[in-house]
Amino acid sequence: MLGLDDRIASLGTGETFVIIAAIAVLLGLRHATDPDHLTAVTTLIAGGGHDHRKARSLGFIWGLGHATTLFAFGLPIVLAKSYLPEAVQQGAEAAVGLLIVGLAVRLLLRWRDGAFRAGPGHAHGHARTPLQAYGIGLVHGMGGSAGVGVLLLAAIPDHAEAIAALGVFAAFTAISMALASSTFGYALTRPPVLRRYATVAPALGALSLAFGVWYSLGALNAVPYVF
Repeated sequence: MLGLDDRIASLGTGETFVIIAAIAVLLGLRHATDPDHLTAVTTLIAGGGHDHRKARSLGFIWGLGHATTLFAFGLPIVLAKSYLPEAVQQGAEAAVGLLIVGLAVRLLLRWRDGAFRAGPGHAHGHARTPLQAYGIGLVHGMGGSAGVGVLLLAAIPDHAEAIAALGVFAAFTAISMALASSTFGYALTRPPVLRRYATVAPALGALSLAFGVWYSLGALNAVPYVF
């Protein structure tokens, strides 16, 4: 995002671990605001039930899945500058786009079935299970993990500090997703918001669908790709 990651990461060079950890927190919080993250978590929560506590739980579990692959893929980069082959990275990014497409389609189908109408019988839907949310997070975490490791390597020359910072980064990505999903889920428990959301859900689904297709094609260099 306009070089913000680079500017944040560069602040930690030569500083104490406390500063490095704070930077990792900021990176994790900012990473969660990337468009593909916001699109995925929004359609994940909107396509489920309207219990804000359930939404928070699903968002956190989604974030844990993301953190798992982020840490696993980032660790060899931090330790040995060992990157995934280009073809594998492209495939992972394309899979993220297809995941967003699937979530968007599910959202549209649930809207068609009347899941977002306020009132008895419509306030709750069939939410994702924790295992499904974790699996979605695992797939989504594959995309862009190499960039995370590069940023941490550039800022942290000590391997032990780099590994710890990578862990903090991954953890705060999960926490950020829990906060975002909890906020969105809470909003959907309010009948006035739910009534208005029912009118914009098709547009959100369509935009998410288009974004997912573009993200996949961009990963394969078929269209301009800016992330």
